[in-house]
Amino acid sequence: METVLTNISFGGTQGVYTHQSTSTGTEMTFAVFVPPQAATQKCPVVWYLSGLTCSHANVMDKGEYRRKAAELGLIIVCPDTSPRGEDVANDESWQMGQGAGFYVDATEKPWAAHFQMYSYVTKELPALIAENFPADMTHQGIFGHSMGGHGALTIALKNANTFKSCSAFAPITNPSTADWSKGALGSYLGADESAWADYDAVRLIESGARFPEVLVDQGAADNFFEGCNPHALQEACAGTDIALTLRLQEGYDHSYFFISTFMDDHLIWHAERLTN
Repeated sequence: METVLTNISFGGTQGVYTHQSTSTGTEMTFAVFVPPQAATQKCPVVWYLSGLTCSHANVMDKGEYRRKAAELGLIIVCPDTSPRGEDVANDESWQMGQGAGFYVDATEKPWAAHFQMYSYVTKELPALIAENFPADMTHQGIFGHSMGGHGALTIALKNANTFKSCSAFAPITNPSTADWSKGALGSYLGADESAWADYDAVRLIESGARFPEVLVDQGAADNFFEGCNPHALQEACAGTDIALTLRLQEGYDHSYFFISTFMDDHLIWHAERLTN
């Protein structure tokens, strides 16, 4: 692991780091905020997964999480959204390729060679965090936005013993049916839609996957509202023991103005479940 930069912020340290990934076969970049409490103790870890076209930098620059994370004593880890590089497959569409990994382990050519983002986020990067930061890996939470919200929901549902908290901003809840995601799932995972179910929160819940409670904020004025389809998640959770808190925020869109407005609420949600 190499340090790209560090800055002091609210008594903690915001860093950007690179390493050579065995999962993706590329150099990967990620950001970590370490709160001031970490000087004397290990701190809970909250993973933030970004959306389509983004990198670690979007939430780091516009998410406004450091003040509250410093107050609550949370380590915030922000991975990239895909492998990158000249030898990495790409696509002209913003919904595929570099910047659009969908947090899946691709099985189809040419994507399978590098697009192993599920393994990277759930196995390789956590091991690196545990080795290099004062992280309490027994207390982890996960959240994200849009494509990253999809990733947070599916990862939590499949790893309920690892994560103690989960939330999302405008997640793609049912990517098997959404116009801006089903093409990517087909390209990464093949034409057999049964393979897509492992990366679809609604279908995972319908097949029996469970997580105790989930917070979802969705902008009511989001131009991607139909593709996010929060009501599909609501219907899937109905009649299960999943406690879904779905909040439709009037006037808010899909942007980081929306995310930064409700960031404190989500960090408090995670802290209450990770520190009690």
